[in-house]
Amino acid sequence: MQVTRLRVYPVKSFAGYDVDSAEVLPWGLAGDRRWGVVDASGAPVTAREQNGLLALTAEPLTDGGLLLGERRPGAGDPLRVDRPTDAEPIIVGHSRQGTALPAGAEADAWLSARLGIDARLVWQPDPRERTVNPHNGGLPDDRLSLADAGPVLLASEASLAQLDAWADESTPPLDMLRFRPNIVIDGDEPFAEDAWPFVELGEVRFRITKVCDRCMMTLIDPETLARGKEPIRTLAKHRRWSGQTWFGVLMVPVSGGSIAVGDAVRPD
Repeated sequence: MQVTRLRVYPVKSFAGYDVDSAEVLPWGLAGDRRWGVVDASGAPVTAREQNGLLALTAEPLTDGGLLLGERRPGAGDPLRVDRPTDAEPIIVGHSRQGTALPAGAEADAWLSARLGIDARLVWQPDPRERTVNPHNGGLPDDRLSLADAGPVLLASEASLAQLDAWADESTPPLDMLRFRPNIVIDGDEPFAEDAWPFVELGEVRFRITKVCDRCMMTLIDPETLARGKEPIRTLAKHRRWSGQTWFGVLMVPVSGGSIAVGDAVRPD
């Protein structure tokens, strides 16, 4: 088995981008989900409520800022956003986060115009302050970016192939990006990853914390933003327990280092 794809999402719920290699930090892949969107009250805004977030892009800059853009044809010039290191923290509703730093009025206006709501872009200055919920397999020293439940999400091509095989014949193959993984592997058998307590990717070791429960966001085609019934309909027939449907596994890094596409996958 080997790593076939690595993906980073600089802003939570924005479109991500592929990388050939990534540094692994205690709270996930470097640059992953350190930015997020909140409303005027500080409550998180995600693509579950605002599908249009999936059409927005964020290119990381070498100085830590972002270049915000859109995937739609004819989109205007991208907006440069500096990392708000000197901003006054604001209260945000991200679980276990508490506060974050606002990116500023220009970024807020750019977001609000595209979402049609009063939205704010925020940055997480220190992931060491946010812990992983014990209900998601977190231990006291586990840390987290602005991701929902775990630092890293791994998905298997073998598992997706099985899901496609289970689906109705009229259903086209699903895009792995519906599941927003950080790491994709080719796999040896469908859903074998569910039972792994640990896995080494290259020289980096991860602890599997839980199988990932899937929300209605997976029903949105990441390219067209059209909403359908898959994959939840098929998962509900074959991968439903505890009132949820399940695909992929959440992981916490046990060691640091770098991983790359082509690295060996060694579960234990």
